[in-house]
Amino acid sequence: MFEMIRFQNPEYFYALAALPGIAVLYVLASLWRKRALSRFGDLALLSKLLPDVSRWRPILKLALALSATLLLVLGIVNPQIGTKLEEVKREGVDIIIALDVSNSMRAEDITPERLQRAKGAIARLIDRLRNDRIGLIVFAGEAFVMLPLTADYAAAKLFLSSVDTDIVSKQGTAIGASIKLARDAFESEETKFKALIIITDGENHEDDAVSEAAEAHKEGVVIHAIGMGSPEGVPIPLYLNGSRRGYRKDRQGNVIVTKLNEAILRQIAGAANGTYVRASSSDAGLDTILDKINTMEKKEFGTREYSDFEDRFQWFLMAAFILLLLEFLISQRRSKWLDGVTLFKGDAQ
Repeated sequence: MFEMIRFQNPEYFYALAALPGIAVLYVLASLWRKRALSRFGDLALLSKLLPDVSRWRPILKLALALSATLLLVLGIVNPQIGTKLEEVKREGVDIIIALDVSNSMRAEDITPERLQRAKGAIARLIDRLRNDRIGLIVFAGEAFVMLPLTADYAAAKLFLSSVDTDIVSKQGTAIGASIKLARDAFESEETKFKALIIITDGENHEDDAVSEAAEAHKEGVVIHAIGMGSPEGVPIPLYLNGSRRGYRKDRQGNVIVTKLNEAILRQIAGAANGTYVRASSSDAGLDTILDKINTMEKKEFGTREYSDFEDRFQWFLMAAFILLLLEFLISQRRSKWLDGVTLFKGDAQ
């Protein structure tokens, strides 16, 4: 049977960052100790003068202590197992976001840049959703569905985080293709409960997006548009290996300037009974759009969710206690009653 694992307190995973630091401090302390001892004489001679000192037991004690700490953190995080699936009824709408990932979305007339501003706004929108389903389409010269409609908001944010301008190989801005793809991604038998949010600079080079919007509206899709950028236009930064190398140029060597085309976005929104909003550095416009969507008629749909999660922290705490007990019982020096036992090669004389 498939089981789902979740963590009750995932924020405590950050405590694991201390483990490598502790190990490094131990190594540095050991090196300092060796240098200090070498000042008193030859290390091989000192080893013979101190026959009860073990080489490997301190390392074993450290390994046990670190392992116990790891298990303690996992216990605090508390992994929980859920095996029971239940049908949960929700009322909401289906929302698909079509995000422009063409190179022009790297322009910085909206801080920090058009694409990053849009992604941040989408993440905040997902945080505000409660019972709606959300999907994600990315487009440049062509479009594809990155995330089908889902009520799994965590998955939606995970897919969103991986979006970048190189995710679509063919450059351009095919807004019409993204609208057509969204029509297929919605449940076609319904004539309402469907909202498409297009986030782009509006530089449509590939198709008749207004006609596609009108066809989508016949199928009950309300289309909202958010314009990213400024009508005055700015050059597009060029990055190589993470560092800026000037600006993008056309084949004649002229710097390419990308401008927000508000006219086409107003026409697209108007053709599908939607709203056009121009984004700014302080407001990407998605809050306004979501308020509009919340006034739409809601539909009921069922999703299967895990319930009755059981705690598993006790297993990790028990294992941590056993390791700490072992660490306490193991002495750094060899015990005389264990002289005949050579569990550790470094202890043999």
